Formats: sequence, structure tokens, C-alpha cells
Amino acid sequence: MIRTVVFDIGETLVRDDRYWASWADWLGVPRHTLSALVGAVTAMGLDNAEAVRLLRPGIDLGEERRAREASGHGEFLDETDLYPDVRQGLQGLRDMGIRVCIAGNQTTKAGNLVRDLSLPADEVATSEEWGVAKPDPAFFRRVVELSGAAPEETVYVGDHPANDIIPAKAAGLLTCMIRRGPWGNLWANDASVLNSVDWLIESILDLPSLLPRSSEWS
Repeated sequence: MIRTVVFDIGETLVRDDRYWASWADWLGVPRHTLSALVGAVTAMGLDNAEAVRLLRPGIDLGEERRAREASGHGEFLDETDLYPDVRQGLQGLRDMGIRVCIAGNQTTKAGNLVRDLSLPADEVATSEEWGVAKPDPAFFRRVVELSGAAPEETVYVGDHPANDIIPAKAAGLLTCMIRRGPWGNLWANDASVLNSVDWLIESILDLPSLLPRSSEWS
């Protein structure tokens, strides 16, 4: 019985190309340099923000984000940032009678930018709005509240084992890992990750066919 599917945002629904490119431009470093460092800290099991700290030791990321916003170089999302399967995939789930929610580690502004895209989703929430971020168990308690269904009737879809799959599973949720972006591709074949996921998909379009239809619940 799957009543709700909740999606991560970055590298699950939205490509992070623009995000990291804009940070590289702001810091005055080659885009490839920052991208490579993001990959390196990811492989080390560190938060990807550590890539910025390697380039600017002691940087106050909150202050730097505010400076970027004030200068007009802050966060931005539009249709081109979405992976091409997102609209059709989310709509396919809703057509099955499944509630679709979006919840990730993003700012309040990013949440509003996602809402402005008018995706076929029932709710959108971010860590900054909730005041708690993944992988904190409290984040996934909020996910369950957002879902409106029991944990065992809720699927969390994400690309990052440490932030998405493992803590979601620990919270009693069903889990689905999507193989895309640096994290999804890096860990998709890792045995410890595969033991934690209920489904591994290449595209959101794969998901509707894997889940029971609402008519099968009654």
C-alpha cells in the first residue's frame, strides 16, 4: 500500500549544474575546479559544502549566501533546471491516486522557486522552512507528517545514500534511489546502499509501474 511518494530536490528533480557553476563564478574559480572538489568531498563522505570551504577556509556560508542575494547573483531555478522526466513522472504518480510531495535540503527561497515551477505535486517543503536538515531523524519525522500517510505507506526518493536512503529507511519509510547525478551514480552499485533500498530506478518514469495502483488497496 503506497499512498505517498516524497521526492528529494537536488539531483533528483533538479540538476545542480547552475547552482555549482554560480558558486564557482562567485568565488572566482574555474567551474571544473569546484565540481571536482564537490566530487572529492562526496567520495570522502563529507557534506558537499566542504568543497567551498576547501577553496575559502573559514568562509561563513550563510553570510556569503546573503551577499550573493544582495548582489543579484543568488539562487535561481527555471524549467531548464528540471530533469526531463520530472513533470511526466510526477503526474503519472498522481494519476494513480498517489499523493506527491517534495522535501529536500534547500533554502526557503529555493522552496519558493520550486513552487513557482507549478509541478504536479501536492506539497513542497525545505529544510530551512522546517528548521531541520537531512540526515537528522527529525527531518524524516516531518516527511511523515507531510506525507499524511504511515511511514510504511510512504516512499522517499533520493540520490544520496547518507542524506536520503539510510535515514529514510531508519525512519521506517520505503526508499527509492535514483541513479543520476554524482551521488546516485557513485553509490548505485554499493552493496550497503542496495541493502537499504526497496527500489533502484534510472528515471522517475520507472516508478509508477513499480508501485501498486490505489484501486489495489481497497
